[in-house]
Amino acid sequence: MSFSQGPSDGAAELATTSSPLANGAGLPPHIAEYRPLQDKVAVVTGSSSGIGKAIALALAKAGAKLALVGRRSQGQFDGQVNARRSNTNWYCCDLANEEQTKALSPRVLDDFGGVDVLVHAAGVFAQGHLEDSPVVEFDRQYRVNLLAPYSLTKQMASSLRERHGQVVFINSSVARAARAGVSQYAATKAGLKAVADAFREELNPQGVRVLTVFVGRTATPMQEAIFKKEQREYVPERLLQPADVASVVLNCLTLPRTAEVTEIDIRPMLKT
Repeated sequence: MSFSQGPSDGAAELATTSSPLANGAGLPPHIAEYRPLQDKVAVVTGSSSGIGKAIALALAKAGAKLALVGRRSQGQFDGQVNARRSNTNWYCCDLANEEQTKALSPRVLDDFGGVDVLVHAAGVFAQGHLEDSPVVEFDRQYRVNLLAPYSLTKQMASSLRERHGQVVFINSSVARAARAGVSQYAATKAGLKAVADAFREELNPQGVRVLTVFVGRTATPMQEAIFKKEQREYVPERLLQPADVASVVLNCLTLPRTAEVTEIDIRPMLKT
């Protein structure tokens, strides 16, 4: 059984829509007041729901211009970000589709002229043991969880270097320690850590910061589906909240240029 985090609801061809956005996740007063990301261009994948949506809203409140990527319609954001605060374009894209993914970066770069922040928050999850895990699910997870972040970063690397930008990889705690039943998902997340580490070594000399956030169980639609599959009671209040992760990411993105956070592990305070 597989689940999606961020994008869902299949979409056909890559499309772009302009839309206003507002009322982001709660930010520390100094970020909300000084808007340190004013007019910075931020690309967020998986921005339809969950962690990606929370990060997008927080970025908007911090003043960023947004290129939001997902498989749901921009209606998910209508009325949530004030047009005066953020110029926002919505890109409908299935990251499992290599052709759509390749077409995404040129559209974003043409629309905004460059990229300052790239957040990889999209992800899909399939659960199952060795004998009953279809290889086709492994391929889908590889395409969304690993190949798409690799390809998008590669395509936007020149702009990130020019602007001394920042890249954020939203990863999972299973990248640290795989467990039974999630071998495919864990493999893609371990690969994502390797990609982030290698890119950091390559991009740091040009002033690009690369952050990986290893999140534990978070109250998202994907996690709710996982709890249902595991036949466990879903109590979102006991889990990390998407806004918790967004707050951590925003604090890292707004650090002075004398510092860089390379990795953060964040998990629920209450254990399930």
